[in-house]
Amino acid sequence: MIEGRSVSSSGDVLSRGLSVRALRNAHAGPFAFDVPPGTCLVITGTSGAGKSVLLRMVADLDPHQGDVALDGCFCSAMPAHRWRRQVVYLPAEPGWWSDSVLDHMPDDALTRDLMAQAGLRAGVLNDPVHRLSTGERQRLALIRALRLAPRVLLMDEPCSALDEGTTLMVEAMMRAAMAGGTAIVLVSHDPTQAMRMADLRRELVHGHFVGAAS
Repeated sequence: MIEGRSVSSSGDVLSRGLSVRALRNAHAGPFAFDVPPGTCLVITGTSGAGKSVLLRMVADLDPHQGDVALDGCFCSAMPAHRWRRQVVYLPAEPGWWSDSVLDHMPDDALTRDLMAQAGLRAGVLNDPVHRLSTGERQRLALIRALRLAPRVLLMDEPCSALDEGTTLMVEAMMRAAMAGGTAIVLVSHDPTQAMRMADLRRELVHGHFVGAAS
């Protein structure tokens, strides 16, 4: 969905990891940042600051200018489905194309192991999606994403509906993914979560980063 590619230094990207260059639309950006493998960039800011828009542009789900590279390969140079399988976007309220959980993931050992890590009850796989709580849907969407072994996870308030104990379980799953080399861009309104998870931090105000990277 790139309206026009305008990358100021197309060769200056990470050979491994996520590189965002001159990414913008009419209301947000330009953004430029890197997230090496196994690290977490936490993005904070008030509601409406443009955090979700930024994630959707990185995922190539919203129209934008500029480009994003993964391991030195630009999004604009590969089919959309290939990009989105490697750079996976998790919205705060996940989308479902069927009311059956098992249409989205198989009932196998990997799913069961991830469910246990997420604190999900065994019967959740047999429940219709519309009867699940928001927190159950959030955790199932994370499991669905982790089964793809993504190189990058773009996570928009993944613990907004969870209690503290379950949030810590989900964060442990995120750290396990990072230990395997996954880069994470995490939008969070929770300052304690930001402190726990951030290797890098940026604050977004009115569609632009403010302050220096930390």
